[in-house]
Amino acid sequence: MVGSGPGSRVGASVPAVEVPAGPRSTRGQVLVPGGRFAMGDHFGEGYAADGEHPVHPVTLSTFHLDATTVTNAAFATFVKATGYVTDAERWGSSAVFHLAFSGDRSDVLTSVDGAGWWLGVRGACWRAPEGPGSSVGDRANHPVVHVSWNDAQAYCAWAGKRLPTEAEWEYAARGGLEGARFPWGDELRRGDRWPLNVWQGRFPTHNTAEDGYVTTAPVKSYRPNGYGLWQMVGNVWEWCSDWFSPETYGRSEPVDPVGPAEGVSRVMRGGSYLCHESYCYRYRVAARSSNTPDSSSGNLGFRCANSASGVTARS
Repeated sequence: MVGSGPGSRVGASVPAVEVPAGPRSTRGQVLVPGGRFAMGDHFGEGYAADGEHPVHPVTLSTFHLDATTVTNAAFATFVKATGYVTDAERWGSSAVFHLAFSGDRSDVLTSVDGAGWWLGVRGACWRAPEGPGSSVGDRANHPVVHVSWNDAQAYCAWAGKRLPTEAEWEYAARGGLEGARFPWGDELRRGDRWPLNVWQGRFPTHNTAEDGYVTTAPVKSYRPNGYGLWQMVGNVWEWCSDWFSPETYGRSEPVDPVGPAEGVSRVMRGGSYLCHESYCYRYRVAARSSNTPDSSSGNLGFRCANSASGVTARS
């Protein structure tokens, strides 16, 4: 699973905080018109285990989606209002990319077999994304990271919103372009400009940062897609509401699908600043991945959705 936290978690020392649900709000959201689209990998480029096939027709009701991923500033407001403690803070550690790590080596608890670029770092959390001593003080408009699916759910409830379904996410990411590889078309580059924040260079040892960023970029970097949504691919992975299964597309409901009724991991979409074609070609709009609901890492965030007025919210 991409971005999964190193090591096993056996218990949290801090109890979970109950968050009251707020009134419905579409603040900061874009109205995405409902419609029919062909969901899945049109180019045969996906990883078989991710289940991007078959391409299948999906019809969606009109919905709202945040124009950007949730920022550090917005998440800080939520924490201040509720006293919420994230899963990473409760567990005492989270996953940090090895070149981004900041702190004493004694804070490195574990690494992942076969993916040694991920370090389990004591004290890494949304406030200290690179580990102890780091801060988001000058990154108010960057996406919040080290947030689990559980944390995203809590924020959405407090904000009067919800997580998008996987189908809503892909439909919105396409920005009205039927069957395209990226939100802007089929070609990755526009001339000499990078239109997204992903890895350039040799992964995982050297990032040339040609796109302007080594880790996260401000949420309104580059250009929005045809629906006015910023950075639907690259920058940070985004949680969706659905349980993940590689067989989902073969049995998906044709109208407003919500995914399997149960599962072990939740869907993540969009790729991140660590994605590179050589090992993680998942910054395509059709690409899927997953992680367990309590997992967190330095490249994983979220944005919120809402049903159109008068439509019952999906669970």
